[in-house]
Amino acid sequence: MTQQKAKQITAARGSTLRCKGWKQETILRMLENNLENAEDASRLTVYGGIGKAARNWESYDAIVESLKSLENDETLAIQSGMPVAIFKTHRLAPRVVMANSNVIKADWPKFYDLSAQNLTAFASYTAGPWQYIGSQGVIEGTFETLALVADRHFDSELKGRIFFTAGLGGMGRSQPLAMSMHGGVSVTVEIRQQSIVDRLAAGYADVQAASLEDAIEMAESAKREGRALSIVVLGNMVDALEQALDYGWRPDIVTEMCPCHDPFALIPSGLTLEEAAALLETDRDAYMAASRQSMIRIVRAMTRFQKAGSVVFEYGTFVRKEAVDAGMSKEAAFAYPGCIAEYVRPLFFLGRGPFRWTCVSGEVSDQRRLDDLALEMFKDDSLVTRWITTSRHRLPVEGLPARICFLGFGQRRAFGLAVNALVRSGELAGPVAFSRDNLDTGSIANPAFETENMLDGSDAISDWPYLNALLNVSAMADLVAIQSNGTMGISAHTGVTMIADGSEEADLRLDACLTTDSGIGVVRHAQAGYPMAKTVSKGDGPLTDNAIQIPLWWSPQATQYRG
Repeated sequence: MTQQKAKQITAARGSTLRCKGWKQETILRMLENNLENAEDASRLTVYGGIGKAARNWESYDAIVESLKSLENDETLAIQSGMPVAIFKTHRLAPRVVMANSNVIKADWPKFYDLSAQNLTAFASYTAGPWQYIGSQGVIEGTFETLALVADRHFDSELKGRIFFTAGLGGMGRSQPLAMSMHGGVSVTVEIRQQSIVDRLAAGYADVQAASLEDAIEMAESAKREGRALSIVVLGNMVDALEQALDYGWRPDIVTEMCPCHDPFALIPSGLTLEEAAALLETDRDAYMAASRQSMIRIVRAMTRFQKAGSVVFEYGTFVRKEAVDAGMSKEAAFAYPGCIAEYVRPLFFLGRGPFRWTCVSGEVSDQRRLDDLALEMFKDDSLVTRWITTSRHRLPVEGLPARICFLGFGQRRAFGLAVNALVRSGELAGPVAFSRDNLDTGSIANPAFETENMLDGSDAISDWPYLNALLNVSAMADLVAIQSNGTMGISAHTGVTMIADGSEEADLRLDACLTTDSGIGVVRHAQAGYPMAKTVSKGDGPLTDNAIQIPLWWSPQATQYRG
């Protein structure tokens, strides 16, 4: 199958329909927008090195033609990036359903073998279900995580603090900018010089240092002066971590966003980019061994930073899990926490998470109007107002104008219905697509990160994301995806898209799906025993008075026999 194709994909703008309805047209534009913002559109790779929007170019072309011909009472079925069937269903059914990257007893060699046979594709989180909106999607996640770290450790202030990290890829480029938005200093290690050049040109970072030693000197100077500065340095994070420890340097915060989720994407210590590519081509087993040894060294170095007094956390790269797979004990690998369990999870109790909207008209004025709407509706929510007022002035428009915002349960429904009313009145130039990252309050199970250390011990229970998908189909979402193996072998998660096209039908759909999607997340945490989630489910939370019916509360004691 052809995997590379010289073709520039841009999302359509304006009011011209190429499909038989705005739902199909919106979904098609979301697919195109994925590739307009892609890491390598010629290979259909959206981000993360291997996260793809379609399995191959034949699949992409067939998806586009299918969406263009899809009737308003039909549903397109996608199997790991390949369109496999169109069924007549009904108007209120999803227009697209997907199952992506679901492999039983998956590990990386098995997955790559199946991929080489053209049987599957790696969907990552938002690449496969066409919900990627560019760097903004992860910038707020990084911004909010750093804010929570500041609240816990630094009196809610990051000015005069240093953040040491790595990775300037599709996800990692968020890090220096997010720290600068907080007024702090960052040192980011990146192994690809071209990525450094690109990120500096785009404004994600300020300056490149000649060496790690120079970067540390520059960072400490900026810290003393209390000025924001984002510094990048060329190198391998494995070596940089150990070198920084040898210098006796203690930054305030340490993490990394290297592609540890895929051992074949990480560049092992001691290899150039060219040497790594050659080794991967000739001896995959040797590459895997070298990569995993590098991950063990990352984990050990992180643990040493933690013991030295730095705030250390994993930021969703799954390096700790991969280190365990490489033979490290779980106790040693998980000696430092993941950021979800340690900092972010309380947001999930409120139904908050990486919710976003995309203006498929392509008009920046639509984005600005929705920023204003969010500020009007949630003026008393400091998280919303801080983010919207900061991001609207600091972040570029990438592809179709979009905004991520950590709206919670109740807020999402109210906002979605208000947006649909603006579309209906003509105040907006076109429909709006609502989606969210798979890393949301109720849409993922992953005991290595998102659901580690759950209060009730339910880390590995994957029923919850499946319930999320089933409820979203029942609630008439426009696209629903069931996915696995974002963390190879141990994760299950879902994607969803809901469309405000101004119709009364959209009111019905949005009212239901913007309730179920985050609502099941509140329930998941309430049933696990988190008091705030229980409070929210009863309609007594700080964001909404919407309540959820709970037939039975979980308890570790239960009657198993009744005579």
